[in-house]
Amino acid sequence: MKTVRVVAAIIIRDGKVFATQRGYGQWQGWWEFPGGKIEAEECPQEALVREIREELEAEIQVGELIETIEWDYPDFHLTMHCFVCSLVSESIHLNEHEDSAWLTRETLHSVKWLPADEGLILKIKEII
Repeated sequence: MKTVRVVAAIIIRDGKVFATQRGYGQWQGWWEFPGGKIEAEECPQEALVREIREELEAEIQVGELIETIEWDYPDFHLTMHCFVCSLVSESIHLNEHEDSAWLTRETLHSVKWLPADEGLILKIKEII
């Protein structure tokens, strides 16, 4: 099975975490933490900065790795490195997503998470 290596930004501000709703593909409409694939020449932190610029037109500061999720989807194995991040820029523009939300500890379960991302919810509740 093919392995896909990705990064995810756990962007936290004012006790809330930023989530995005996929606007394309098989998982359209499901929610995730923004990020994307790690290119061959990149370290995970570099990939995350690039992906957030591309997807959200935003600048972030990458903090600590909070977890690496290993998840088997039907067509591939996902390795997702998840970092706590903070916004450096104020504005966010959705280039690839249908919607976004700042979720509190109480509203984290109000959206339909992608299976791999759902594994982070308990960890995130501890840090927001």
